[in-house]
Amino acid sequence: MSDYPEIMENFRAYKLTIQNRSVKTVDQYLLDLELFFKYVIAQKDNIALSGEDFDNITLERVDLEFCRSVKPSDIYGFFNYTVKYRDNKAKARARKLSSIKSFFKYLYVRKYITENPAAEIESPSIGQKTLPKYLTIDESLKLLGAIEEDKESKTRARDYAIVTLFLNCGMRLSELVGISLGDIDPELRSLRVIGKGSKERVVYLNDSCREALSAYIKVRKADGQIKREDIDALFLSSRHQRISNKTVQFVVYKYLERAGLGYKHFSTHKLRHTAATLMYQSGKVDVRVLKDILGHEQLNTTQIYTHVSNQSMEDAVNNNPLNKKK
Repeated sequence: MSDYPEIMENFRAYKLTIQNRSVKTVDQYLLDLELFFKYVIAQKDNIALSGEDFDNITLERVDLEFCRSVKPSDIYGFFNYTVKYRDNKAKARARKLSSIKSFFKYLYVRKYITENPAAEIESPSIGQKTLPKYLTIDESLKLLGAIEEDKESKTRARDYAIVTLFLNCGMRLSELVGISLGDIDPELRSLRVIGKGSKERVVYLNDSCREALSAYIKVRKADGQIKREDIDALFLSSRHQRISNKTVQFVVYKYLERAGLGYKHFSTHKLRHTAATLMYQSGKVDVRVLKDILGHEQLNTTQIYTHVSNQSMEDAVNNNPLNKKK
């Protein structure tokens, strides 16, 4: 049985089924709302905003009548609380406000409430987006080389194929883990992945991907102990079942260390950034095409990869014809 009141469960169902949001995204909405409602209850009941009493607040009284009582001042007060008691930065506060806005918009549009207390509240400015961190071409080759040189590894072909797909296709971790044999074109020209919001897209494979996958699939076919429920999974763990996110992350960390790149503290997502950046900078891929390759819903999400490298900026200045003027 859910720990959330009916009104929040209805909101969860709406986000999952009507708006087709991912379970992970919706769970985060509800966690943000839970904290917000705990704050409002604490204020109404004069409960301290930290400590055991606050942690033990339940949401059983959160119903439509309670939601109708929420004022903009409650939301402003909540964000003061997140700064003072939880040390939330602007990005975290902006996400929490997005959750609150989405919830009260849901209530307002369905005429459950006559006034939306969050409608006019502006999101905190989070400043300029940081540029994505990525491996250079040489660093990417070092990473792949570290796997090739690991002659003792029983999973070398698998690990090489995994990292090759990340670096060449820019897929997400969940997308890679979810690939099944039936998703792959028989000639290894493309494969199908399920992205955010259960959206399906086709990922095209280059020569490096085809060679790496072909080598791994030959090894995979020799595995006679695959669990029945995972018989169609592409990437398998040492336990002969579909590989987990955690195992893939471990593989990436392991070989980054071996390649002398562990100090960068990169994750699998940074390999996605690497693929996107190298495709844009070296492959001269149009940003709209890159958007479709990465499975982004909005073009502005992709535009962060259009940043110009420091070397390119230095070259541009040096190539100015006035540079030779003494």
